[in-house]
Amino acid sequence: MKAYVEPHEVTLMERAATTVRDRLLIRVLFHLGCRISEALALTVEDVDFEHDIVTIKHLKARLKLSCSECGQRLGRSHAFCPKCGSMIDKAQAEEQERRRQRVLPVDSGTLGMLKEYIGRDGPVSRDGKLFIFGINRHRGWQIVRTCAERAGLPKLVNPETGRVHNVSPHRLRDAFAVHAVKLDDSGDGLRLLQEHLGHQSFNTTARYRKISGTEHQEWYQKLWSKED
Repeated sequence: MKAYVEPHEVTLMERAATTVRDRLLIRVLFHLGCRISEALALTVEDVDFEHDIVTIKHLKARLKLSCSECGQRLGRSHAFCPKCGSMIDKAQAEEQERRRQRVLPVDSGTLGMLKEYIGRDGPVSRDGKLFIFGINRHRGWQIVRTCAERAGLPKLVNPETGRVHNVSPHRLRDAFAVHAVKLDDSGDGLRLLQEHLGHQSFNTTARYRKISGTEHQEWYQKLWSKED
C-alpha cells in the first residue's frame, strides 16, 4: 500500500472529473500545493495573469495575543490578564489578529485552465467577491475522493501511524511536496518548499524528504559506496 499520490495518478483524477470546476480544483490543489481552505478562498482578483502568480490567503494563521500592560501571553477566552489582572477588551484582540498571505508562481497549464474557467463564468459571486470555486469544504473533499475512486486509485497509508485513509485534498498537497523533494532535496530546495507551502517550522517541511524515501535511500547507499 502506498503512502502518497504520484503525479501521473493526479492526472488520472483530473481526467475522471466530470466538470471543468472539479478538474480545476484537483489541478490547483496539486500544482499549487495549497490547503483546501486556501483553494476555496481563491477569488478572481487573486489571480495575476500578467505576472503568472496567485495570492494565497494563509487562513491557518493562529491568533497570538499578549497583554498590552505586562506582555503576558493570553488565550482567546481570557477576559483578564492572569499575571497583572488587566481587563482584555475585544477591540484589542481584533487589532492583534493578522492574517498572512503568500504569493505563488503558477505554471502555464494551470493558468490556462483558470483563464478558460473564468471566461466561462465559472466563478461564483458572494459577498461582493468572485470566488473561483464557490463551494464549501465538505463538497471539496467529496470531489477529490470521488475523482480518486473513479480513477481507480488505491487508499493510502500514513507512514507514521499506519492508518489507512482515502485520497483527500491534503494528500494532493502532500503529493506536491513529495514531488518537489524528489526533484530537489537540497537545503535551498527545501527552504523554497517551506516558503511555498507556508510552513512556519522547517521540520514540518523536512518530513517530506523522509516520506519520499530520498533521505533513507541516500544514507543507505553511502554505507556501501566504498565497495564499488
